[in-house]
Amino acid sequence: MKRKILDKMLAWKKEWAGRTALLIEGMRRVGKSYSAEEFAKAEYKSYILIDFQQAPDEVKGLFNDYLDDLDSLFLYLSTYYNTELYVGESLIIFDEVQLFPRARSAIKYLVADGRYHYVETGFLMGIKENTKDILIPSEERSIELLPMDFEEFLWALGENSMMGLIKSSYESRKPLPDALHRKAMDLFRQYLAIGGMPQAVKEYVETRNFTRVDLIKRDILALYRRDITKYAGRAASKVTSIFDAIPPELQRHERRFSISSLNEGARSRDYEDAFFWLVDAKIVNVAFASTEPTIGLNLNRDKSMFKCYMSDTGLLISHAFNEERIISEELYKKILFDKLEMNLGMIVENIVAQMLVASAHKLFFFSSSSRTDAESRMEIDFLIAKSRITNRHNISPIEVKSGKNYTLSSLKKFMSKYREQTFIPYVLHPGMMKEEDGIVFLPLYMTSLLGS
Repeated sequence: MKRKILDKMLAWKKEWAGRTALLIEGMRRVGKSYSAEEFAKAEYKSYILIDFQQAPDEVKGLFNDYLDDLDSLFLYLSTYYNTELYVGESLIIFDEVQLFPRARSAIKYLVADGRYHYVETGFLMGIKENTKDILIPSEERSIELLPMDFEEFLWALGENSMMGLIKSSYESRKPLPDALHRKAMDLFRQYLAIGGMPQAVKEYVETRNFTRVDLIKRDILALYRRDITKYAGRAASKVTSIFDAIPPELQRHERRFSISSLNEGARSRDYEDAFFWLVDAKIVNVAFASTEPTIGLNLNRDKSMFKCYMSDTGLLISHAFNEERIISEELYKKILFDKLEMNLGMIVENIVAQMLVASAHKLFFFSSSSRTDAESRMEIDFLIAKSRITNRHNISPIEVKSGKNYTLSSLKKFMSKYREQTFIPYVLHPGMMKEEDGIVFLPLYMTSLLGS
């Protein structure tokens, strides 16, 4: 399946390969190894993939014994993997490099040698256990591989022209014709239900069998649980508590994560390491409250008030309905035909968060809970800054609506109180594109285009 990261890898090869190694980070089963190998096949005369999850001790030992004798190191690697290496035309992939930090540390010397190019893949790259006793190489350039975005999902389904039509509609501010809008929403709901994990998407494309897709997603969730037990150390129980609390916390009216729901008397600082673990594993996307809707949203963030979304909405669905056998063909069909009686709001807000992250937005929301001033009480789902900052009108408030009937009281209060800061107010909804009272209403499938 076509992934956009291949374009980024090609840009790295043209500009930086030979001076840096490329580190591909991302959540488990997001396609890091696959993307690295596809890149190697397309762009190099030969390549070696060293999977440190399976590499024997004799291969690992080469990095301990021969870093001062690179001629021998390359000879032994070439012989062991039965692959001839060509100067300037071969790639060496360090797969799951977090399992053998010594190889990551060796990047400094390998890049300086200059004979070959290097790509690393890994997850949990920031935790102490994976950086202990090594010097992080400055010759390392990092990019993150996310779940498949909506356009990549469309490509997988063979819908190669749909996103072009959506972009043209967005740029011209003219809605798609009714038939195309219905088709785009149908494809969006498929993306909502399946998510962007490549294995799940592949299974859906090949079989259209929701039961099989759900089993794959549950396998991935089970893998995450094993990872928590194996790698989270003393924080494992707290990480698991947070992981299990994500669906019910998103089900809350304001979606905000309440630490007190985890344990009576729980305090934020007691769970900081556990949250960091989930963020570093790329399993969650965290949105922080910004106390002022001005440029520099991060400078005004309130770390004590946040929302915790799953990085992949397809996984959220399987995680939320986790009773045995409850995820049936019938439930998936209810999502596809917009007939789900409950939980749709949290699912739609999660997919919007996922799409914003895929478009390189940081996640912020706005909340004001004044007890004395009703006009100051408001909750805005997301805030984004426009790409070119000016003296005023820099922040776009975004409200997410999963159904056709809704009110916009918070958004209108925001527009009134923060008119000098407000750029374009957006409502993301299942309906057609339109503009009313200074508010731009966009169909949900246009989320990824915000700010472009």
